[in-house]
Amino acid sequence: MLAYRHAFHAGNHADVIKHLVLSEVLRYMGEKDKAYTVVDTHAGAGGYALDGRYAQKNAEHLGGIAALYNRKDLPEPLRQYVQLVREFNQDGPLKQYPGSPAIAYMLMREVDRLRCYELHPTDQRILASYLDERPNTQVLLQDGFAALKSELPPPSRRGVVLIDPPYEIKADYGKVIATLREALQRFADGTIAIWYPQLQTVESAQLVQRLKASAEPVAKKGWLHVRLTVAQADERGFGMMGSGMFVVNPPFVLHDKLAECLPTLVDTLGQYDGANYLLEQQTA
Repeated sequence: MLAYRHAFHAGNHADVIKHLVLSEVLRYMGEKDKAYTVVDTHAGAGGYALDGRYAQKNAEHLGGIAALYNRKDLPEPLRQYVQLVREFNQDGPLKQYPGSPAIAYMLMREVDRLRCYELHPTDQRILASYLDERPNTQVLLQDGFAALKSELPPPSRRGVVLIDPPYEIKADYGKVIATLREALQRFADGTIAIWYPQLQTVESAQLVQRLKASAEPVAKKGWLHVRLTVAQADERGFGMMGSGMFVVNPPFVLHDKLAECLPTLVDTLGQYDGANYLLEQQTA
């Protein structure tokens, strides 16, 4: 687990779909005056140098944010997401990519609470330094899976949980399901966003159905599932084909916002003729 560094993958197609969803959820939360809490269970370093040796190893951002960064014809939700990345680069050339805590920092208000959990000591120190001046913020060197129950329900009864482990070990899949169930027991109307990789493994293939089965009896506002498939597995069946987000108690506007953006993402980020997307929703 501690070997994983998101810097190798920063700004790739998976970050694009993840952070598009996250930014739309947070924009919606900010429309009401009442404060809310964001809990990021696998927060990372907060920002990543795209010209650094980690990001340059596979240059995954070229098939992600770099393909969108200078486009002038993007749908509005996608344009707003790209604008956040531009602001992180001070409206200059694309050299840095914001992680989920940075996206949250840019969209949250001072009254809103931010709780970030990260197990890699170096990334935790970098993130703590980045968020040092933000009020109502804690950056903790702890297991986000285990710690989440202590955060729920949040004081204002308004909250967003982001769960996006690396899934480098199969146990993460079971932990995601168990964490979702426990979170909904404590906070049945909270918005819980779960990222997952699209792989040719049994665990990946079964995860969404298991998430649906866990959410449907409890979630007060149903669920939304979006998946972006951009690539094919290699001849051995290895490689990430795409990724998805499963959002429990989603904002009612999220479905239409994503439907507006997904054709553009397929056209721009797709790496083969069969690139596609899936968008489905169940309302309570």
